[in-house]
Amino acid sequence: MAKIELKPVGTNLLKSVSGECVELQSLWRDKPVVLFFLRRFGCQVCRWTAAEISKLEPDLTAHGIALVGIGPEETGLKEFKEGGFFKGDLYIDEKKQCYKDLGFKRYTALSVVPAALGKKIREVTTKAKAQGIQGNFTGDLLQSGGMLIVAKGGEKVLLHFVQDSPGDYVPLEDISKALDISANVQAGERPQLLIICCRERSAWQGFYF
Repeated sequence: MAKIELKPVGTNLLKSVSGECVELQSLWRDKPVVLFFLRRFGCQVCRWTAAEISKLEPDLTAHGIALVGIGPEETGLKEFKEGGFFKGDLYIDEKKQCYKDLGFKRYTALSVVPAALGKKIREVTTKAKAQGIQGNFTGDLLQSGGMLIVAKGGEKVLLHFVQDSPGDYVPLEDISKALDISANVQAGERPQLLIICCRERSAWQGFYF
């Protein structure tokens, strides 16, 4: 993974849920921050992952660390908030510039199918439904996500994670280790990605959670 230069990516603008525009770097100016970049707000796996990361929120707050979720579009935000999946602040990267600068790839209608059918996905166990977490197909289905953890003042990048497959995520213990904190939480299991293929204009397209 190429080294991330915080100065250029830090000037990218985000929109808060209240409509205020802020620079990304403002989120780490006064405290360390965990930035969780969702693929989309309707993604079942993203919702489950958001709930998992939120288990760390009490420990993060106790150590003066901010927890922030960022989505690539506003679609699905209202339902995501109402579902209470995430305990941190939420922002939108409307231009998806942070996603580009941080190397969060975009799939094509063809490349997403093998990605969703990969070995990692097949090994994922179903847990989201047991927890009552559902998903939908609204929004940008082809965007991937990841995570960025930055020290206070942008002193350094503590963790830069890029999804290789739609089911990838950062284990809670790795987040705690990157921040050098201890957290008394129990990680859950990932939900199984659901795949739907439909024929449209004589080409197969893959859609997944």
